Amino acid sequence: MAGMILMTEATLMTEASPAPAKPHLPDAQTVTQVTHWTDRLFSFRVTRPKSLRFRSGEFVMIGLMGDTGKPLLRAYSIASPAWDEELEFYSIKVPDGPLTSRLQHIQVGDEIILRPKPVGTLVHDALLPGSRLWFLATGTGFAPFASLLREPETWEKYGQVIMMHTCREVAELEYGRKLVESLQDDPLIGEMVAGKLHYYPTTTREASPRMGRITDNLTSGKVFADLGLAPMDPEEDRAMVCGSLAFNHDVKAVLEKFGLHEGANSEPMEFVVEKAFVGDGICSCPRWTVFRV
Repeated sequence: MAGMILMTEATLMTEASPAPAKPHLPDAQTVTQVTHWTDRLFSFRVTRPKSLRFRSGEFVMIGLMGDTGKPLLRAYSIASPAWDEELEFYSIKVPDGPLTSRLQHIQVGDEIILRPKPVGTLVHDALLPGSRLWFLATGTGFAPFASLLREPETWEKYGQVIMMHTCREVAELEYGRKLVESLQDDPLIGEMVAGKLHYYPTTTREASPRMGRITDNLTSGKVFADLGLAPMDPEEDRAMVCGSLAFNHDVKAVLEKFGLHEGANSEPMEFVVEKAFVGDGICSCPRWTVFRV
């Protein structure tokens, strides 16, 4: 009885003296889910602005209010597909990064800033028609492909999709692995994925069933042998690349040796590279000046 009285009193006190409402951030969206995959990687979902329209594979600027009272924003690929009612993001944790040192502590119910102006080159419109599509990513560069793997257009356009993802340690592959495993049970694309997807995760530091850098596995022909696939052919193969600046540069050189040419939204070709990101947890501004997040 006493407990019931205390509860009633507490309820009355709350109703009589409501806590002051938190001030809303500009372009605010509410966090609905947070998952910490390792001590360096986490993903989160937020509400989606009703006005936001984007192509799977694009990115937006998100962030928090800085200590100076001005928004602290960085470019993040949208990891959810264009049809999703919420937005998902996948991020590294940088202990001394101006943004991620704080972003990694967000909780359900918190707000983030999200500027609803999507852009990016990792979109189907930037590629010429083909029959086989390669997604090539390191670390959190998997994010745009998390979107594209769940996009029906991917499976309508291509007979085969190869997802190559490389990290240093096995645990860092977990976000991608779980997402890939969920595709076959997806009510929207499950039947479309069947028999088309080849998933090729590798590590470069910790021992795992498959190891090695993406560039090495392509140039040596190991990935083709392991998956029973023919080498790349510019008539049939298309590719999208997202990773560090060095990775993007090296993979570009490999793809060009196979006869593929880099394209863009304005001039579709055989492969595209996301140039808004130059590393895990590192982005570049419009002038490509590198800064830590």
